[in-house]
Amino acid sequence: QVQLVESGGGLVQAGGSLRLSCAASGRTFSSYIMGWFRQAPGKEREFIARIRWSGGSTYYASSVKGRFTISTDNAKNTVYLQMNSLKPEDTAVYYCAATKMMTVTTTAYNYWGQGTQVTVSS
Repeated sequence: QVQLVESGGGLVQAGGSLRLSCAASGRTFSSYIMGWFRQAPGKEREFIARIRWSGGSTYYASSVKGRFTISTDNAKNTVYLQMNSLKPEDTAVYYCAATKMMTVTTTAYNYWGQGTQVTVSS
């Protein structure tokens, strides 16, 4: 059974940092693309960043480029999202997901975590 479990969310002041983790289990993800998405209240889920499980081929949404960094630790079967210079508009539930396609399309991701809440206060 595939499981993606996010952690690391919380409440932070604007300008602060958080690091989200996504622990993956249940299959071999070496051929997968791992993505981070977020969904704010009343809004659609949106793509944030993606990376090959083996590392490299990173891609970011323009809204987070230069502030967020996605990375993997294959030994720990974990994907990270380092978030710096956080803004109130970054407030959302953040989700980790996996796909075999090099894509930013939400519906192409087959496996999803349960999400972790990030709240940025002004």
